[in-house]
Amino acid sequence: MPWRSSRVAPELSRETNDLLRQRLRIASLLLFAGFFAFFIKGLFHLDQLSTQLDLVIFWSHFAVTVITGMIGMRLCTNCAFVLGHLRVVELVTFGAPALFFLLLSYFVLTTAATKGYVLSISHFWMMLIFTYALFVPNKTRRAAIVIGIMAALPVLVVVGTYWTFPVFATLLQTVPEFNGHIGRIFMLMTLTAVTATWGVHTMGNLRREAFEARQLGQYRLKEKIGEGDMGEVYLAEHLLLKRPCAIKLIRPENAGDTRALARFEREVRATAKLTHWNTVEIYDYGRADDGTFYYAMEYLPGLNLRQMVENHGPLPAGRVIHLLLQICDALDEAHDQGLIHRDIKPANIFATHRGNIVDVVKLLDFGLAKPLTSATDASLTVEGSITGSPLFMSPEQALGDTEADARSDIYSLGVVAYYLLTGEPPFNSSQPLKVMMSHARDDVEPPSNIQLDVPADLERVVLRCLEKDRDHRYPTADALHQALAACEDAGTWNREAASDWWLNFGCPKKKAFDEKVLAAAGT
Repeated sequence: MPWRSSRVAPELSRETNDLLRQRLRIASLLLFAGFFAFFIKGLFHLDQLSTQLDLVIFWSHFAVTVITGMIGMRLCTNCAFVLGHLRVVELVTFGAPALFFLLLSYFVLTTAATKGYVLSISHFWMMLIFTYALFVPNKTRRAAIVIGIMAALPVLVVVGTYWTFPVFATLLQTVPEFNGHIGRIFMLMTLTAVTATWGVHTMGNLRREAFEARQLGQYRLKEKIGEGDMGEVYLAEHLLLKRPCAIKLIRPENAGDTRALARFEREVRATAKLTHWNTVEIYDYGRADDGTFYYAMEYLPGLNLRQMVENHGPLPAGRVIHLLLQICDALDEAHDQGLIHRDIKPANIFATHRGNIVDVVKLLDFGLAKPLTSATDASLTVEGSITGSPLFMSPEQALGDTEADARSDIYSLGVVAYYLLTGEPPFNSSQPLKVMMSHARDDVEPPSNIQLDVPADLERVVLRCLEKDRDHRYPTADALHQALAACEDAGTWNREAASDWWLNFGCPKKKAFDEKVLAAAGT
């Protein structure tokens, strides 16, 4: 298996609990369908109910049909059952048919004996046993006990009929073809019980292996929430802390070589040292047994800036400033520690909520450059001597002749600002190389030519970020922060405006959204 970890009984019990509820519902509805079909058939033969035992069988059939049907309807997906209650439901689901089959077995054996022959009663018992084994998740020992009891019942009813119904006993003793009937049903039920128990054991192992395959160290993978060029991102949960988080997986075959994985590990370790509020928090990192590199980070409910613009169009100047100021703060700490992002783009900037504050920016993926796997998508990232996304990379990154520094991130952030204000990057083409060359040599069209309401002072700040010569850009993220804070629209986007926007356009009300996130994480 690709990911292995120690078994965690409470987590497996929770999963078994959910699985048991689903399986009991299916089993009860299937049993109901079978009993109902034969009950309808029996209605056409009411005139044949001549004895007291006939009436008992008829009404018992009706009762077990109602019971299995009610259980199936009750076990809806929105009902909450603890494991103990579900075991009671399990007992009723299979106990009621077993009691009915006891009566039916005795009725079949005695009725046939009065007519001079012996009928087999094994078929409906085998159906019940295999239904139980197939649908009810169990430990092997418990399954062996329950299945053993069910397999013993038809043997006991045959033996009981032998001792209490002389006609039946006489047939078994005097008619050669009926000799050994008790031994045959004993052997058949034993084989059925062993086969069914082994099936439960095998399915339990498979389910446990599937459960463990979703374990990654101390994290339980819940569901895939994203996929990139180098791996996948999963919503996960720390098994001990019960804290939702996001796990990013980078597989060896996608990374290219072990040196790339070593670089990722080194850069994640460096990113984990960053403590700023606007930088995504890295919880943990490591390698799985198959070489898959992974790191765990805080789970961010919300939208990245690319999704925000694609879904809602260009943003107002005040909000753009509000978002950029936070990115500058995150970059200022990173640059101070010598960590250059190299891949700033809207998809790597997340707007989320923390506490009671919305429009909190989180900057993702410091230094985790990805390979350009498709020459037709300029939004992807180039790996090697050239790093960054063509639509948002600096001229020096595009040319590859100068090492990226803090001012390269300033340029990319200027492209992001341009995109937020206008809804499109300054240079766009289906050919990445053409976009990269445009960054290196072509003049940028002022954003106000595309979006008329872009303020002049904010436009000047953006265009300075987009200078070809990096010496003409803002030298630091803090300098850019000061320039943005001095713009006339700074401060016009406040907490109330942000809350209204998220309420109407972004996420549902915070409480409901939090409940959804926690539910997805299994807490």
